[in-house]
Amino acid sequence: MHFKAAVLNRVGEPLTIDTLEMADPGPGDVLVRLRASGLCHTDLEVMQGSLAYPLPIVLGHEGAGIVEAVGRDVKAVKPGDHVICSWNPHCGHCFYCERQLPILCEPFTQNQPRGLLLDGTTRMTRNGERVHHYSVTSTHAEFTMVPESGAVRIPEGIGFDLACIIGCGVMTGIGAVVRKAKVEAGASVAVIGCGPVGLNAIQGARLVDAGRIIAIDLDAGRRDRALEFGATDVIDAKAVDAAEAVKVLTNGRGADYVFECAGNRAAFRLSVEAVRPGGHVVWLGKVNVNEEVGFRWGSLMGEKEIVRSSYGGAEPRRDFPWIVEEHLAGRVKLAELVTNRIALDDINAGFAAMTRGEGIRTVVMLP
Repeated sequence: MHFKAAVLNRVGEPLTIDTLEMADPGPGDVLVRLRASGLCHTDLEVMQGSLAYPLPIVLGHEGAGIVEAVGRDVKAVKPGDHVICSWNPHCGHCFYCERQLPILCEPFTQNQPRGLLLDGTTRMTRNGERVHHYSVTSTHAEFTMVPESGAVRIPEGIGFDLACIIGCGVMTGIGAVVRKAKVEAGASVAVIGCGPVGLNAIQGARLVDAGRIIAIDLDAGRRDRALEFGATDVIDAKAVDAAEAVKVLTNGRGADYVFECAGNRAAFRLSVEAVRPGGHVVWLGKVNVNEEVGFRWGSLMGEKEIVRSSYGGAEPRRDFPWIVEEHLAGRVKLAELVTNRIALDDINAGFAAMTRGEGIRTVVMLP
């Protein structure tokens, strides 16, 4: 079959909208007709070259749509089902999957950086040339092929434009609080960086009835949004010593839980300064994999627990439908996160706006 997709051919150049060919589904494949795809900063990192992937490649990893066809061994979904694509499909039986760590699934970690599906192959070509998959999803396209574990069925009461963003930013932020850290009611929470992931960490803290929810950001507009999503206090890290300000709000101790969502050296350092002794830090942001981050040794002492999380402890088949239901019940904000909707042909303008720091989430709407 033929379909349109946004292809990155060279680092630093705009995406091209090309017609590609898709192979027929293999035994464990799910062909999804995509209806919406969110623009994520990780896509931009690939486009700019700070995150290396083989080219040409179809980017995008926040996708939602309708199952078009399935392979003969697929049982979890069927044609016509509404699904969210998970960028962390897993085999279910490797060393890490057997230890309930699907984020470290060996076929995924071996083949995903090579732009391949879990079986080490691609399904897309362009005039006979192999085209690579991004994060086993490649959602900036009219169609995508994913493994069965990468197509998660959801209720049909939610629009695809809202469903798609659950697949990365929403899951990562809410999951970090609810699933990874397991924040208890009444606990104090500090969130550093109030972009898409940070805002969802804030609403995750609200979901579990955290006590003080402290939002830290340099941008006044983002601090205002944090209040809308459930923050009880905001801190301007340019104006005050943010770690000391957190301590003032938490009886001099520091926050019980700190979620780093900004992805820079200063934010990582602040996270361990702002947490109380015996508290918990979850790092969600990232810097370049070869970049070093230094810490004051004393900030690491005091029995603090620090963990890095890429997907907020997600179990997509459990968590995607749960977040949809929480949204439909009015407890999770999604519409407020989508600040722009564009056509596939306008995707480069969407990424340019992201580079300028405009909006929260831009979503590509597909026919």
